[in-house]
Amino acid sequence: MPLSPDQAILLPKHTRREFRERMQKGELKACIIPVAATEQHLEHLAMEHDWRSVMHIATLAALKLNPQAIIAPAMNIGISEHHMRHIGTLTAMPGSWLGVLFDTIRSMHHAGFKNIIVLNGHGGNIAPCRGIWGQFEQRLESNLHFATYWELLPKEVSDRYLQAKRCPGHAQEFETAFALAAFPENVRHDAMRDQEDKEP
Repeated sequence: MPLSPDQAILLPKHTRREFRERMQKGELKACIIPVAATEQHLEHLAMEHDWRSVMHIATLAALKLNPQAIIAPAMNIGISEHHMRHIGTLTAMPGSWLGVLFDTIRSMHHAGFKNIIVLNGHGGNIAPCRGIWGQFEQRLESNLHFATYWELLPKEVSDRYLQAKRCPGHAQEFETAFALAAFPENVRHDAMRDQEDKEP
């Protein structure tokens, strides 16, 4: 039975034969590697918010590019040391996290991808990636990019819709609106209140 469109964009849904044949045919051109976090998002948003958000964007992009793009397994633990006082938050040390990220990129490059984008959904991952990205590019001869999804949204567009004019703001207007639109089951309505600037 052939893969459905929703399965065809996800690397783990493939058998080794299915993936190998798509690569050999030259069908797959680009790989998306989502990176995010599992951390507190105040009292009203689920701790998987960053992962759900970046996967939502990655899925929409891959479906639009189907059959040329595939999504690698997401790294849903990020660099979240600044949230560790809230139990349940998971974090990685920058060095070990960047090591796993590079190994994931290298694996996809080895599979034959020349176009690879690391799509980020967590603010704490940005500075470590920007600091080392030049070294990643030097070690792999590929069209390699790092992008944080909300930075792809023009400021004039976000300003048009956000009363606070802050994008993304941790668990504030932007992220709450995103969750309400894309995965409303992750929003605890009884806990929603004006929490602006009460939490980092």
